[in-house]
Amino acid sequence: MKFSSQLIAPALLAFMVATPSFASELHGTRWLTANGSGVIRIEACGKQTCGRIVGPGPKADKNAATTDTKNPDPKLRTRSIVGMAILTGFTAQPDGKFTGGQIYDPTEGKVYRSEFRRKRDGKLEVKGCVGPICVGQTWTPAS
Repeated sequence: MKFSSQLIAPALLAFMVATPSFASELHGTRWLTANGSGVIRIEACGKQTCGRIVGPGPKADKNAATTDTKNPDPKLRTRSIVGMAILTGFTAQPDGKFTGGQIYDPTEGKVYRSEFRRKRDGKLEVKGCVGPICVGQTWTPAS
């Protein structure tokens, strides 16, 4: 029993120290959404991780609204889409996923439970969930 504790404690400490740095690796990165309509920057928001719209993507609809017109709260319908946090409340997990957050879809004015992770190919897998059903999309690094 003593032998196991001596091995486990250092491994747990290393594991706990590595997790925050994993999150900070993504902070500041920019991603092109799956449909190419927006560019999202992953950043620190307090002790959590969020993602903010920093501009239109190359396939953005030139006639699309520039304000949050679909928001269910009438007071928020005039806020700009650019600068808006659409990924909020995420915490980095030891397995590399970011969980516990939500994704806001300004085209529908809806919020979904969400998680995301960087894939081995360097892309970002982002999932939005309703109940037990999750739908994912792949975001690519923005140049």
